[in-house]
Amino acid sequence: MSSPSSALALQRVALEQFSLVGFGGASLGSIAQAAGLSKSSVLYHYASKEALLAAAIEPAIDALAQVVESYPYGGDRAEHDRFVERFIDFLLEHRLAVHLFVNQGQVLGTIPAVQRANDLMHRFSETVAERMPSIEDRIRFGVAIGGAAYILVAAANWSDEGEPTPAEAADARAALIDTVASLLRHPEPAH
Repeated sequence: MSSPSSALALQRVALEQFSLVGFGGASLGSIAQAAGLSKSSVLYHYASKEALLAAAIEPAIDALAQVVESYPYGGDRAEHDRFVERFIDFLLEHRLAVHLFVNQGQVLGTIPAVQRANDLMHRFSETVAERMPSIEDRIRFGVAIGGAAYILVAAANWSDEGEPTPAEAADARAALIDTVASLLRHPEPAH
């Protein structure tokens, strides 16, 4: 368990457990068992369940910070489409961590890493609200972004078929990008 790849594997198992049964429902013992380790092996690397959670979600939080910073200021459609692609790629890469800090962020807000994610999400929401004065546009944005995050996590929990093939993954990415981008575009005025 001393190699970086072993630590990453343990973090991945922890994220899966936290997403499946919630942070409160997962124990270091159950995480260790799912990873094929002893609880003492996990404790050797992480002093607590909170420390393991922080280590597991920090890469996603760093990536979220980059996504938030890339939100387009202008109304250029191509910029918005590029943002949607970056956001969907972020969700695809970090779906379990996103699930944790979006769905359990308020409950876990005393953990500094989760608080950082909450702060980023709050800043992101404020940024969007400033640029989308219409309540309809803000709702459309929330449904598009929240729905994409939800569907990625839910699909993983509902599927018994394992990981998708590369072609299926590419099709899902393209469909998500197209759907989210279309939800975020202003409808054309009726003539």
